[in-house]
Amino acid sequence: MAKFVTSLNYFLKLITNNLKSSMFLTTIIPIVIIVGVLYVIFAYNGFVRLVNRTKEAWADIDVQLKRRYDLIPNLVNTVKGYATHESQVFEKVTQARTAAMGAGTLEAKGQAEASLAGALKSVFAIAEAYPELKANQNFLALQAELSDTENKIQAARRFYNTNVRDLNTSIEVFPGNLIAGMFRFVKMEFFQLNDEAAREPVEVKF
Repeated sequence: MAKFVTSLNYFLKLITNNLKSSMFLTTIIPIVIIVGVLYVIFAYNGFVRLVNRTKEAWADIDVQLKRRYDLIPNLVNTVKGYATHESQVFEKVTQARTAAMGAGTLEAKGQAEASLAGALKSVFAIAEAYPELKANQNFLALQAELSDTENKIQAARRFYNTNVRDLNTSIEVFPGNLIAGMFRFVKMEFFQLNDEAAREPVEVKF
């Protein structure tokens, strides 16, 4: 009889432990699933925000670059009126502007913008030799606009590259790389100027 009671108690303990394990699993597993789904949603939305912010930053760069492209012909024509013999420099600026406007990739854009910045510096170097040109109101207005545009381009480029860095880092680190791969988020290119001197704004002197 004692053996029977002992066996019965052992059997009841097994049943109790199994019930507790089942309750534990039915409670924990749904919680883990919910937390996982919430993380995926949070990470996905984070990537979307980073991508959109990076695209907006590039759009700002594009606006400022187009503004500079529009100013360059007026600048060249104004300087040309005082230094007609510098046709080679003016032609170089025009070619650099055309190349920058037609660049299709960020790498090509960086190279073209570096060349354009160098060409613009040559134009302002010419202007230094003509006091009457430096006093011309149209030239002074173009200088002011170009200086403002150059500063905005530099600020926009820094902001864009910061966003690209944040996006690329999020894509590379674990577990964000799993979410990025799942939804096909890809790294974006930095906007770098290949010429070290071109990374500085074009110096505009008054």
